Amino acid sequence: MYAFDCGASEKILHAGLRSGIGLPYECGTGTCGTCKARLVQGEVDDEWPEAPGRISLRAAGAEVLMCQCVPRGDLTLEVGRVVRPMEPRTSRPSRLGAVIQRADPLTHDVTLLELGLSRPLGFAAGQFMLMSAPGIVGARAYSMVNFAPTVEQLVFVVKKKPDGRMSDWIFGSAVTGAQVDLFGPLGAATFDPDAAKNLLCIAGGSGIAGMMSILSHAVALRYFERHAGDLFFGVRTRKDAFFLDELTEFHEQSFGALRVTIAFSDEDVDAHWAARFPEFGVGKGFVHAVAAECMQGRFENVRAYAAGPPRMVDATLRMLLVQGKLRPDNIRYDKFS
Repeated sequence: MYAFDCGASEKILHAGLRSGIGLPYECGTGTCGTCKARLVQGEVDDEWPEAPGRISLRAAGAEVLMCQCVPRGDLTLEVGRVVRPMEPRTSRPSRLGAVIQRADPLTHDVTLLELGLSRPLGFAAGQFMLMSAPGIVGARAYSMVNFAPTVEQLVFVVKKKPDGRMSDWIFGSAVTGAQVDLFGPLGAATFDPDAAKNLLCIAGGSGIAGMMSILSHAVALRYFERHAGDLFFGVRTRKDAFFLDELTEFHEQSFGALRVTIAFSDEDVDAHWAARFPEFGVGKGFVHAVAAECMQGRFENVRAYAAGPPRMVDATLRMLLVQGKLRPDNIRYDKFS
C-alpha cells in the first residue's frame, strides 16, 4: 500500500513517480496502456478519452490510464503489477520548464531541438522526457540525444508525423524562443556500465536519439576498451540518414570496437556513398533483419537496446529472443508511436 499527494491538475502517474513510487508505465503518453489501474474509490477526470492505450482497459472493470487521469479528490487505485519504491540512486521524475533555443533540420522530416532548462537535470543515458507545448493537448515523448551527469540543456530529435499536432507546430512555425513544459526523466532502456556487457543497439529512424546518449556515455567512460559494441541504424534511403559525422566520431573514439552498420530498407547504396563512409557497414533491408544476419554467432554476453516505430521494435524483440536467445533482462526497448 502506497499513499502520495497529487497536485492540482497533476496526472496520477506523474505524482506517483515524483513521490518515488515505481508505478508501471512505458510510454507515459496514453498510447500503450501499461499504466492502467482499477479505480477502487473516488473519481477522476480523463484528459484524453480517445487515448489509444484505452483499448487495453476492461469496459466493466472501472480501469483508467494513470498517465491521462487527474483525481477530483481522494481516491484509491489497484495496480495489477508489483510496485516497489524507486531505486535511491534513480533521478526522480519532476516537472520543469524549458525554452527552445535551436531548431535545426537534419533531414526533410527530422529536426533537432536544443532546449535550455530552467534548472540543472540529471538523468541516465537512454531516458526520455515528456514535452508539452502551449495550445497542444497532451505530451509527447522524446529521448535525450546528449548525455552528461548533470545538464542545463537537452537535445531531442523530432520526426514529422502525418497530422501530428506537435510536429506540425515544430515544423510549421518559428519555435525558437518558445517555452515548453517537461516531465521526466523517464524510461528504463538505460545504459548500465556495471553490467559489463557487449552493447547491441538497434534503432529505426528517430529511435537513434537514445542510442546517441548511450554511446556518448559509453565512449566517455572508455567502455569499448573492454567490451565490443554494435550499432544498427535503419533508415529508408540515403536522404533519411543523419548523425553520420557523430557516429563516425564514436567509431574513431572507440578505436573500431564500436561497429556501425546503416541499413537501408528502400534502396541500394551506391559505391560513391559507401566510399564517403568507409568505416560503416551497409545493409539492405529492414534493420532487425540486417542486425540478425550480421550478429550471427555474436550474441554472447550481449545487452541489447531497441528503439523506433512499434512494428520495428516488435520484430527486433522477436529476433533477439528467438535467434539471439537473449534473456528478457538483457533487452531494453522504447517504442515510438
